[in-house]
Amino acid sequence: MDSNTTSTIAGVSPRGTGLLKHAIARSRRMAWMAIVVADIGLLAWAAMAAFAPERLIGPGSVPILPAGYEGFTGAPWEALATVAPKATEFATLLFRMYGLYGVAFSLLAIAIATNAFRHGERWAWWALLVGNTITYVGAMAYDQTVRAIGPFELTEYLGLAAVYGALAITAPFHMPGSEGSARSMNGGD
Repeated sequence: MDSNTTSTIAGVSPRGTGLLKHAIARSRRMAWMAIVVADIGLLAWAAMAAFAPERLIGPGSVPILPAGYEGFTGAPWEALATVAPKATEFATLLFRMYGLYGVAFSLLAIAIATNAFRHGERWAWWALLVGNTITYVGAMAYDQTVRAIGPFELTEYLGLAAVYGALAITAPFHMPGSEGSARSMNGGD
């Protein structure tokens, strides 16, 4: 028997393997782009939190810091500013630092997605899963705790869903042609 007959009998044709590799490559390309878009959105939010928190709108078109403080304490932000102006400055400083951490994570995640993840590095898949989960879930937990869910906060749920969807279609488990190599997300290429 020739090799084409053997492949057809085994249920795998050389052409089918090429289609599968093409589909995997297309899925990976869509996945890294989805992750980059989600993390660019996170970068934009984090940059606003770091550099202009007073312009970052929360629920009811109220800036996020007063909205969070009022949601958490039930007291008006203005009262805190009157009684303890340094406390509002300190809260703003903390929020700015939180934003800087978000900027740092987003830049790193974008770099990982556009390089190592795009090329099928298994560690990058795990890094994006863990990093995005911690970052997005941390932001969501803050929003829930201070009862400040506004339009930007809802995008966190969309961003995490996009990341999880992208990671689901590129999961490095049991990929055809993977033999436990570090690059098994590539399907063996």
